[in-house]
Amino acid sequence: MKVTVVGAGTMGNGIAQVFAMGNHEVILNDVYPEALEKAKKTILSSLTRMNGKGLLKDPEDAILSRIKFTGDLSEGKGSDLFIEAVLEKTDLKKQVLKSINTLANENSIIASNTSSISINLLSREVNDPRRFLGIHFFNPPPVMKLIEIVKCSNTSERVVKMTYEMAKSLSKEPVIVEDFPGFVSNRVLMPLIREAILVFEENVASKGDIDKTMKMGMNHPMGPLELADFIGLDVVYDIMQVLFTEFGDVRFKPPVTLRNLVNAGKLGRKTGEGFYKY
Repeated sequence: MKVTVVGAGTMGNGIAQVFAMGNHEVILNDVYPEALEKAKKTILSSLTRMNGKGLLKDPEDAILSRIKFTGDLSEGKGSDLFIEAVLEKTDLKKQVLKSINTLANENSIIASNTSSISINLLSREVNDPRRFLGIHFFNPPPVMKLIEIVKCSNTSERVVKMTYEMAKSLSKEPVIVEDFPGFVSNRVLMPLIREAILVFEENVASKGDIDKTMKMGMNHPMGPLELADFIGLDVVYDIMQVLFTEFGDVRFKPPVTLRNLVNAGKLGRKTGEGFYKY
């Protein structure tokens, strides 16, 4: 299967790696050459770590050779599957989907990796919404097992079934969800992260003790503030903004502390500082 992934950031390069590990031909596209170069280094580093743990079926160089890093989206023409994995900005995603639409054939499946934006809304940008759906991977895609498959009103059951079987073939665990803001994962997660930030703002406990409470008391593998840093505070902020706009409910409103960290460029692990320093 030929797969084109648009957007070589954290999610895009991880998704590309997953499909290459599954023995698929991958086109990884980004408009920024530096993003593609960084993606190549990130994927190689990930493969090296996984190989050291005995998790790869094929040699690192063989897997990497299945990925073509390119700034030319037309390289993906006629792909069996297109996945949009750019920033969580509605207008940007719409623009990318319009470009993908011109390269897809009548059998191509087109998907968005959005974690919160309406699949029905995005489906307006493709010619045949029956072949459009959400395929929401979790960070980091090569490690995390879950995939949310999100149907729009017009997605055909055949495409849903094909996508479900594809996810299983990649050793992932898919769940099928309807197109509600935040789907399941972020609709549940974002209020948790938001409340943890408010508890920190109100000096109820230190950030370390907030996270320790959730890890040791609720058996979470990561505390909510640690997890927010891992996801990327800019991504968390964008998701909350989408949910707050969609629901108009204060439980999704981004806290001031989160806004200030994002405005200061302290985005979590990827920048070396967020709620914690790395």
